[in-house]
Amino acid sequence: MGLDIRLPIGALFALFGVVLAAFGLLSDRELYQRSLGININLTWGVVMLIFGLAMIALGWRQQGSHEDTAGPERPSARYR
Repeated sequence: MGLDIRLPIGALFALFGVVLAAFGLLSDRELYQRSLGININLTWGVVMLIFGLAMIALGWRQQGSHEDTAGPERPSARYR
């Protein structure tokens, strides 16, 4: 098969997670007073980054197992 859908989705989530976590790290603390002082952007940015990296890892792992099985067929023992 061609491109695994987990790779672009994982890259998208990882990219958005990095952007959101960076915004959470660099933003003013007064912004989070309405959410009881919890930095929602940083928290969900990290969650999205972890999910994106997991999707990429699963896509690469599955892609590697397809390459191993796609090799030339071995001759059967009958023809030896």
